[in-house]
Amino acid sequence: MTELLRMGIVGIGIGREHIAALQTLPDLFRVQAICDLDEARARAVAAQYSVPHVTTSFDELCRRDDVDVVHICTPSHLHYEQTLQALEAGKHVIVEKPVAGSLRQVDELIRAEKQSGRRVMPIFQYRFGHGAQKLKLLIDRGIAGRAYLTTVETAWRRKPEYYAVPWRGKWHTELGGPIVTLAIHAHDLVFYLLGSVKNVFARTTTLVNPIETEDCVSASLEMRDGSLCSLAVTTGSAREISRHRFCFSNLTAESHTEPYANTTDPWTFVGDTPELQATIDAALAQFSPLPEKFSGQFYRFYHALKDGTELPVTLDDARAALELITALYDSAQTQQVVSLPLANDHPKYLGWQP
Repeated sequence: MTELLRMGIVGIGIGREHIAALQTLPDLFRVQAICDLDEARARAVAAQYSVPHVTTSFDELCRRDDVDVVHICTPSHLHYEQTLQALEAGKHVIVEKPVAGSLRQVDELIRAEKQSGRRVMPIFQYRFGHGAQKLKLLIDRGIAGRAYLTTVETAWRRKPEYYAVPWRGKWHTELGGPIVTLAIHAHDLVFYLLGSVKNVFARTTTLVNPIETEDCVSASLEMRDGSLCSLAVTTGSAREISRHRFCFSNLTAESHTEPYANTTDPWTFVGDTPELQATIDAALAQFSPLPEKFSGQFYRFYHALKDGTELPVTLDDARAALELITALYDSAQTQQVVSLPLANDHPKYLGWQP
């Protein structure tokens, strides 16, 4: 790899946030090209961020010799094919969620990544907020103790104009409702901090907007460590919040409720005794912050490529997220408890869409 990684961005909805984050790390990255079907919009963004090249062709973006990494920030149903194409063109890939529309597709991406000699990093930027990172530190040092109960709320608001974008709210193009496109980040944090899921039971319904997919979800998880976890998701909350609350034997950790950045500071960490509180406070005093959110994930990506170490988020992590999504939809449709992992002969291995 070159000392400065050269980035190409396709899709400048969420892709604009990628560009802004990359430009906070000018010693590591240069955004070399933007690709979007709306050329006028792409040129306006390129001018804003001083990006030298604009194209409306993804084929052209992949052919560019001056692009090392392709960021895929397009509608959900395009991620799988575009990731394969970028890998075949010899590019590393950073891909927005969901990386694919089925467990079979993500397994194919895992194989393609291994064969390509390139790296694929799914986006789960919530992991790198300082609040979440502090809890990770306490867990890794054995200070938190045994997990008891976790509650996760993703209570956001999406009105009809949001679904006026033609690909949203449809199984074929968005690949699912807020389980797939909104709450996936909050749910990934549970895996990141607690590990894998043993079984799930879920209820989903559509109450807020006249769309194909669900927009309200209530789910109960038993984690592999024996703890319990409750997930609640809606697009019908007049006051938008995101919240994580973790009860361990030695402490309780709780995020703030800013809807799109709740893994950043401040989090509260309350020890079960004054002695435990002192231990927690001493450990957190040693916390060394790295960049957060998108910048934090991209910073770690650069150093993983440079050092040849594991990426901060892997396709295996994305697979775990998609396996949970598959199990949630299967449980909601069958009204049965669904055990994980799901075998390759599971009825929804080829896709969770009804």
